[in-house]
Amino acid sequence: MTAPDSTGRRFTAYTIRHLDELLKRAPLTEEQRLRTRAVASVLPFRTNAYVVDELIDWERPFEDPMFRLVFPQEDMLPAEDVDHIAGLLKSEATKQELTAAANEIRFRLNPHPAGQLALNIPKAGEEPIPGLQHKYRETVLFFPQQGQTCHAYCTYCFRWAQFVGIADLKMANNDVEQLTGYVREHTEVSSVLLTGGDPMIMGEPVLRRYIDPLLEMDHVESIRIGSKALAYWPQRFVSDPDAEDTLRLFERVVASGRNLAFMAHFSHEKELESEIVREAVRRIRATGAVIRTQAPLIRTINDDAQQWAGMWRTQHKLGMIPYYMFVERDTGPQDYFSVPLWRAWEIFRDAFSQVSGLCRTVRGPSMSATPGKVSVDGVVQIGEEKVFALRMLQARDPDIVGRPFYAKFDENAVWVDDLKPAFADKFPFE
Repeated sequence: MTAPDSTGRRFTAYTIRHLDELLKRAPLTEEQRLRTRAVASVLPFRTNAYVVDELIDWERPFEDPMFRLVFPQEDMLPAEDVDHIAGLLKSEATKQELTAAANEIRFRLNPHPAGQLALNIPKAGEEPIPGLQHKYRETVLFFPQQGQTCHAYCTYCFRWAQFVGIADLKMANNDVEQLTGYVREHTEVSSVLLTGGDPMIMGEPVLRRYIDPLLEMDHVESIRIGSKALAYWPQRFVSDPDAEDTLRLFERVVASGRNLAFMAHFSHEKELESEIVREAVRRIRATGAVIRTQAPLIRTINDDAQQWAGMWRTQHKLGMIPYYMFVERDTGPQDYFSVPLWRAWEIFRDAFSQVSGLCRTVRGPSMSATPGKVSVDGVVQIGEEKVFALRMLQARDPDIVGRPFYAKFDENAVWVDDLKPAFADKFPFE
């Protein structure tokens, strides 16, 4: 893909092959660059010229959340693992030796959390359907094979395992008939979410091939597209060769009487500042599509209530709908990025209190865990006990959705698995 933007910029992807040269823009020693490359040999690295040139403050990179958002940091992995990989790089070990060492670390990082491969994959007869997930009754997720990369990778990405070249960890499918056949047969499915990677890495002809058949099914009420493209390559909707065709496809979905929900991933206010982002948002909204925004709460990047409040206000002003604040999932470098649940709730509450009712469409902090989406609704004192008030926003079992329940307060808890039930022998989902 080599499309010019409004200033003549063409999409140029940077990968680990370019990492050392890019890091020379920052005040790093040669050893620090080596150790950063070591982390990038385990966790995927990809960015592009727009992100590097427009979004990062290279005069103060270590204070810049956008730098940490896309560039690996050496302390994202245990020091002994970084030492080992750095030693292999320094000794010019073979690709096979490096891959074996990296894979050993990767499999310790819980590459597929929340039962993605064990519990969510539906079957056609006795055969599992690859690249399809059906966790909740009404919603099917589809991972198009041509969308299994992104314009840039987030260092905290919970789908990092899609991008490291291990076939057994990848969720992908290019069989339109498998998708449409399953959805056609399961009339309880009212919403199909195209995800990845990033579906917007695909050109319009490929995207249309997956979307058009869904418009023939009366029970499909909405089509969702999960994407970071508005933040990382807004040119996709403004100046790419197929930008206009893509917008016409969006219009066709809306004209069919369905809701087209563009699930935009914005991690920081900085991603909303450029004029081309705002033009891309305007163009998408003009098709009749609805843009809903979501992101996880990430330590060192957006763990600040003022930043979230400002981001939600800007999104609302541009016509987008704040939708979710997520808790960083239990995968990859979770220890580096996670925020204690009590603190996540405080940040959400403080940000929520600073915005108007029209911004309070946002929900969270929410954990997308094995049983479903668990929301932390507060820290409360009930009698002699301090507890977390929790609620299922979505669940494998629809009967427990919306019902409050409680967990013992734990100041170190960062995920639902760290919690123990309060006032009961077990959680509703157990």
